[in-house]
Amino acid sequence: MIREIYLDNSATTRVRDEVANVVLGAMTRQYGNPSSLHQMGIEAERLVEEARETLARSLGVKANTIYFTSGGTEANNLALKGGARSRRGKHIITTAIEHPSVLNAFSQLKEEGFRVTLLPVDGAGILDPEELRAHLTPETILVSTMQVNNEIGSIQPLAEIAAVLRGWGSNILWHVDAIQGFGKLPLKPRELGIHLLSLSGHKFHGPKGVGALYVAENVRLKPLLSGGGQEEDLRPGTENVPGIVGLGQAAKIARAEGEEAAARMASLKQQLVEGILTQVPGTRLNGPREGAPHIANITFTGVRGETLVHALGEVGIYVSTGSACSSRSAKPNHVLRALGIGGEEARGTLRFSLSPLNQREEIDYVLEQLPEIVAELRLFYRR
Repeated sequence: MIREIYLDNSATTRVRDEVANVVLGAMTRQYGNPSSLHQMGIEAERLVEEARETLARSLGVKANTIYFTSGGTEANNLALKGGARSRRGKHIITTAIEHPSVLNAFSQLKEEGFRVTLLPVDGAGILDPEELRAHLTPETILVSTMQVNNEIGSIQPLAEIAAVLRGWGSNILWHVDAIQGFGKLPLKPRELGIHLLSLSGHKFHGPKGVGALYVAENVRLKPLLSGGGQEEDLRPGTENVPGIVGLGQAAKIARAEGEEAAARMASLKQQLVEGILTQVPGTRLNGPREGAPHIANITFTGVRGETLVHALGEVGIYVSTGSACSSRSAKPNHVLRALGIGGEEARGTLRFSLSPLNQREEIDYVLEQLPEIVAELRLFYRR
């Protein structure tokens, strides 16, 4: 019998049973429209507000600063387009290793006449705050930096970035894409002066199709949609009550597990990385050795990553060649390119991403199977 070892948690996570139960309840029992005045509507509205309070406690912010969206992509787009279009000035800054939902939003803003600066990162995928300082101008109105890179697990120095932005002035909006970091690493946006922060439920064992955006109290954004006034008219449309309830429940569990879950993932990641680098010749870790606790990006020379993904899948091990949003693209991975990794090296790279549900025995199984599979594939390519 083939085992199922799921190590693609940066693409999506399994919905926890506790989360699925509350989602089912909101679909079948508490199914009212939160805008309705009758008891069913009032009950649905209560569930939405409870989830909002839960997220607010996790981030250390007020509940009225949390707005629900259809996911991380919408949260990023609302933050960036809504922020840039609401300010005077035309210069916006981000890094070369952001998620496509950020980079493509910047590309669209560029078409609208905004001047875009893409900052480089070092060989570990980390932004030098002085690089940011050197590119700030009186015209700069928005800076977007991710917390954790979804491909290589690099953690950006948010405290140092905050210091640079505080020293510059108050005209600049700072957006942080925390989609890969939420539930794994602590982050309090008010303490750092973050104005906008995005998260997505399916990255921490919640449902797909629901996310949230934190918007600091003194910040006003231009909405992307027009509708019936929900979410204070910033994100109108009938609320996805089951998704929002599931998002809140997943956030509650992630907050309760906290540092213990992160430490467990970090231990499993260390076991996995050290095992691969010592047992499989011709391998290299990309990005920082001490990065996020759940992401490891490894190059296997002489092997195509896509082929290796399929070979591992045949023995029940599920990994990826990178972001689920770009893994089917023929283009070289933009994050690896930013690190100076290209050509055959980039094509032979896999991303392993863990969750609190993974077990040490699963890593043992991967390390049993992987060396032989890689060796067989290398022989095949040499024929």
